[in-house]
Amino acid sequence: MSFKEKINPARLPQHIAVIMDGNGRWAKQKGKLRVFGHQNGVLAVRDTVEAAAELGIKFLTLYAFSTENWNRPKFEVNALMQLLISTIRKETKTLTDNDIRLQAIGDIDSLPTGCKRELKEAIDLTSGNKRMTLVLALSYSSKWEILNAVKRIAGEVAEKRISISDIDESLFNSFLCTANFPDPELLIRTSGEQRISNFLLWQIAYSELYFTNKLWPDFRREDLYEAILDYQSRERRFGKTSEQIVS
Repeated sequence: MSFKEKINPARLPQHIAVIMDGNGRWAKQKGKLRVFGHQNGVLAVRDTVEAAAELGIKFLTLYAFSTENWNRPKFEVNALMQLLISTIRKETKTLTDNDIRLQAIGDIDSLPTGCKRELKEAIDLTSGNKRMTLVLALSYSSKWEILNAVKRIAGEVAEKRISISDIDESLFNSFLCTANFPDPELLIRTSGEQRISNFLLWQIAYSELYFTNKLWPDFRREDLYEAILDYQSRERRFGKTSEQIVS
């Protein structure tokens, strides 16, 4: 029996987030430049997105480019931006054909003009799709997001549009990039690294974490199915006891 056949469709996570790690090491193992790994990572993205949509996952967030990634060599950054443009352009029709809506979170204004243009066009063209929402985290870091939310809330308080007593978890959530998405129940990280790398720190407070040794370019739908099965084997208590969950 395949991993997919073992999945309980009634217990699917509504939102899965993925840290796509290992492109550079994958390329190095093959004696290629890091860019070669990023190019092959696109195949993993396509397979993962299609598999998630077919299963019935409602939200899939992919950590595509962090604010820290701007510090990489200029050649690699430029190649990544060009790859982002070409990938969005090629995949927009596929997203529409599969009824998948595209969204983005992060400091989008910091992206090159061409990237912003292609991204906006794809978001607009897929805005009516309803099967699944694919969220790209671009020029994103959780510390940036949280600080940005704090600054905006402070501005609202200074302008007397809200009071300090209004600030609670719900209000804070409304100032985050992910205000329109549920928190992820499952976070997957590839490549064997076991850290969060400044990704959705607020939102993953109660997420199940799943680490796999697979490098991202080798990650395929069977690996996604395996991660979901592992998720379904866990007891999610949210601070309660097992007995409380059962009752």
